[in-house]
Amino acid sequence: LRELDEELGLKIAASDALAVLDDYPTRSGYVVTPVVVWGGRIRDITPNPDEVQSVHRAPLTQLADERRLEFLSIPESDRPVIRMRLWDSTVHAPTAAFFYQFCELVAGRVTRVAHLEQPVFAWR
Repeated sequence: LRELDEELGLKIAASDALAVLDDYPTRSGYVVTPVVVWGGRIRDITPNPDEVQSVHRAPLTQLADERRLEFLSIPESDRPVIRMRLWDSTVHAPTAAFFYQFCELVAGRVTRVAHLEQPVFAWR
C-alpha cells in the first residue's frame, strides 16, 4: 500500500486489501508481494515520474484474455518466460505474472507463478 501512495499518489486503507498474491522473487534480488485492493472509483492518479513510466487502465476481460498470454522457452533458463500483449505493447514478468495469477484467482483457479521467468534483460 505504501508503494501505491509513493508511485501513484493513491491513498488506500489496509482494510481495502482483498487478497495477497504469491511473493515473486525477481532476478535483480527483490521479492515483490502483490496486494489486490479495492480502490473504488479512482479518477486522480498522480504518477511519480521517478518511479512510473506510464499508467494504463484495462478491463478484466482484456487481462483475462488468454490469447494475450505467452509462455516462452529461452536457452538461459529452464523456467518458462511469461509475457502478455497489452496496450500495443508487451508486458513482462513480474507484472505479467501478477496479472496472470490474479485472473486465474478470479476464475476460481489456484495457480502459482513464482516459477515463471523474467526476460533476460530484467536480470540486472
